[in-house]
Amino acid sequence: MPILEAGPQHRPRAASLANSNLTVHQPETLPAAVRNDVRVAPPVAPVLQLALFLPLGIVAVAVIVYLLGVGFGPLDGFMGRWAVLVLEVGGAVACLSRAALVREERRAWTMIGIGVGLWAAGDAYYRTVLFDSEVPPVPSPADALWLLFYPFAYTGTALLIRARARDVRATVWIDGLIAALAVAAVAATVVFNVVLAGIGGTPLETATNLAYPLMDMLLLAFVVAAFAITGWRLDRTWIWLAVGLAIFAVTDSIYLYQVARGTYTPGGVLDAGWGAALLVMGLAAWRFGKEARQARRAETWRSIILPILFGVLAVGIETYDHFTRVTVLALGLTGACLLAVLGRLAITFAQNLRMLHVSREEAATDALTGLANRRQLAIDLDEVHSKPETEVCCLLILFDLNGFKLYNDTFGHPAGDALLTRLGARLQTRVEGQGTAYRMGGDEFCVLVPRDQAPEVVVPAIAAALCERGEAFYIDCSFGWAALPEEAHDAQAALRLVDQRMYAQKQDGRASASAQSKDVLLQALVERSPALGPHLTDVAELAEATARELGLTDLEREQVRVAGELHDIGKVAIPDAILDKPGPLDDSEWEYVKRHSAVGERIIAAAPALAEVAKLVRCIHERIDGTGYPDGLAGDEIPLGARLIAVCDAYAAMTNERPYRLTMDTSSAIAELRRNAGTQFDPEIVRAFCVACERKLDAVPLSLAAAGA
Repeated sequence: MPILEAGPQHRPRAASLANSNLTVHQPETLPAAVRNDVRVAPPVAPVLQLALFLPLGIVAVAVIVYLLGVGFGPLDGFMGRWAVLVLEVGGAVACLSRAALVREERRAWTMIGIGVGLWAAGDAYYRTVLFDSEVPPVPSPADALWLLFYPFAYTGTALLIRARARDVRATVWIDGLIAALAVAAVAATVVFNVVLAGIGGTPLETATNLAYPLMDMLLLAFVVAAFAITGWRLDRTWIWLAVGLAIFAVTDSIYLYQVARGTYTPGGVLDAGWGAALLVMGLAAWRFGKEARQARRAETWRSIILPILFGVLAVGIETYDHFTRVTVLALGLTGACLLAVLGRLAITFAQNLRMLHVSREEAATDALTGLANRRQLAIDLDEVHSKPETEVCCLLILFDLNGFKLYNDTFGHPAGDALLTRLGARLQTRVEGQGTAYRMGGDEFCVLVPRDQAPEVVVPAIAAALCERGEAFYIDCSFGWAALPEEAHDAQAALRLVDQRMYAQKQDGRASASAQSKDVLLQALVERSPALGPHLTDVAELAEATARELGLTDLEREQVRVAGELHDIGKVAIPDAILDKPGPLDDSEWEYVKRHSAVGERIIAAAPALAEVAKLVRCIHERIDGTGYPDGLAGDEIPLGARLIAVCDAYAAMTNERPYRLTMDTSSAIAELRRNAGTQFDPEIVRAFCVACERKLDAVPLSLAAAGA
């Protein structure tokens, strides 16, 4: 390292390059990308940091001021000979104290601190023993200590990289290699050639002198590679370390170049570069400033543009060689850089192919079950329909699980997902080697298989795979199938057809379940109050006839009929004393009776197939004017079916015998309905009921006919 005093005897290190000394200091480093989960320990004792670095900062400023020509009087001798050594020793103390006081990355900073200390020891030997020598020996003990700095610095850097860059992608490492080779090639072209031309002396002297520029070249490469590995964004530790290494390498390279050209002047600002670099490395050990946690970033244009730019730099050196010959080392480095660029592009292309393959698989695969999804089914159906009918005969089968919603509500969504996964695996096993299983979404599955057997045999056998029974549940499925391609001309038509057939079968199953549930409830009510049987039948038949007059659909008519049969089911909760009381009810008894609508809804809703019927039963005693019960609904807020049954129930009640009043004839009952139309009853429904009553008078049950006689 250059001495600060002017004079031929003050040479940085023992090395003769055109009768001058060469020194290349290579601080290690290769800053690496910080892992997502690495949290370096916070700085220790700010007061201790201040006590350590404030004096060193003052010395550093004093050195710069001295080199700029400001005299220090009696301290000029110290400033010229020992001040820079103070900075170097301070850098070693900072690194080693960091290793002693902070556990994290202790081995790394110990190695770096030892390396900086060896450099300071070499400089101390030089200034003590060789400072006044006219021609220092080459190599000397100072050279040995200086060169020992590098292996320790490399080891410490490698440990830092290992701690902070464990999840760095392979492409990022290659980017760092490309950057390092390109920068090393430039350094070899600009500095090494000039240095090599000026070397003289024995083979041992030549080897010693060449070691420094080689180390400096690697140092520059490490600094650039560190930035590349970290995505060109560093945390505070790496910024300080990279700055120190960069100052070290640049100072040494400029020094070597000037010495080789004969333009070096001792005592300039350049002479402070080595001490400043080692001091900055000490600052890096203590991480001055806030340390940022870096998340792993996605690939951006910069991640591919920068390697290409370094590749262009290598091409430029190859081109330059055609006009001015460069060293074999520089050509080797540029060639290696270009090969690394090609490897980087090949890896990027392979990664893109893998991502494309994965994205295609994910786009055609159901994430939960691993089966093919609706998108893949559409592709497969298009392929089926693109072939002549003579070449392909397939069965498309759509399945919809029965009871899955109840299972999901009872056991929770995770259990529901697990059930879908099990059933999907079972379905895939059932058709494996014959066809393809798909999950359409929700609780719908689909299968496309060759039509080599009768559908009546194949479909139920496959449907059995989607059945599961447990202690408190039973899951089976409804299905619809279509023969392709003859029953549908395209994929959309095929899916529409199987959906219609599957829904029709599901409705048949629901109707059966509804009828069974209705019969059970109705029998329970009749057993409780046998006299209610004829009344319920009357209401149901009147309601169905009125619904037909209003133009309701088959499903709506069926729901109205069932609601008419079950509208008094809540009376099972009313005591016989109230239900059969011969006179008017008092207020408390009436309040008790008014509960039966809500009770009836709860009883009927226990059968999922009768959920819509339960809603109608709750609202039968609501009034158009909003004074009914249990919810005080008005007008169109009351379901149409409930408004309809209310009219039929009132008519049946008026024309049948009650314990507390006499029966009314048909005309009087209809007149009463019309009188209350618009207040208690829906006028439009009253009109439809009267028309239906006139048309169906002969078909009305005997009880009603007798009442109207």
